[in-house]
Amino acid sequence: MASSDVVWHAAEVSKQSRAALKQQRPCIIWFTGLSGSGKSTIANALEEHLAAAGQHTYLLDGDNVRHGLNQDLGFTDEDRVENIRRVGEVAALFVDAGLIVIAAFISPFRSERELVRNLVDSDEFIEVYMSTPLATCEERDPKGLYGRARAGLIRNFTGIDSAYQPPETADLVLDTSSDDVQSCVSRLLTVLTERGILPPAAGISQS
Repeated sequence: MASSDVVWHAAEVSKQSRAALKQQRPCIIWFTGLSGSGKSTIANALEEHLAAAGQHTYLLDGDNVRHGLNQDLGFTDEDRVENIRRVGEVAALFVDAGLIVIAAFISPFRSERELVRNLVDSDEFIEVYMSTPLATCEERDPKGLYGRARAGLIRNFTGIDSAYQPPETADLVLDTSSDDVQSCVSRLLTVLTERGILPPAAGISQS
């Protein structure tokens, strides 16, 4: 909690003026789902398309953030909540800077995702649920984590011995066991266009 001696300093340059300079609407596109569900793959593909269309973006990835900002955190429930709290604050700062923020985090608890949602305006948070089944994620196991978790070598692993709470009202649900990358990106672009984040031309064109 901030000290009573800490006073918010109002800046003369607003979020709206920063966004206007970039000619775009800032937002957070939040990918949530199990490890191996395709969050990072789809997030990367989306950012590649948006960058090619001239949009100003930044991608926050769960593993990458734990190499620096959150390297002091483990995987207990408490640490997971703090992990997302910090990421949410960073994402909100990037939105204030006028950027389209793409965040790919397991973020297993509804309460922590709601915390991030409440850091920005109601129309600036887009929740994307990667609903890829656990069996598919385990079969892929790109980092060998499920195998180690099943063997008891990793504790507090989401989907095995730590709970995952699926979104109840996600803005978009994607399943990479049945949808390929291009299809997922296309559906994302449609949502972003419908929400007014992207102009129609940016959403329709596929690179």
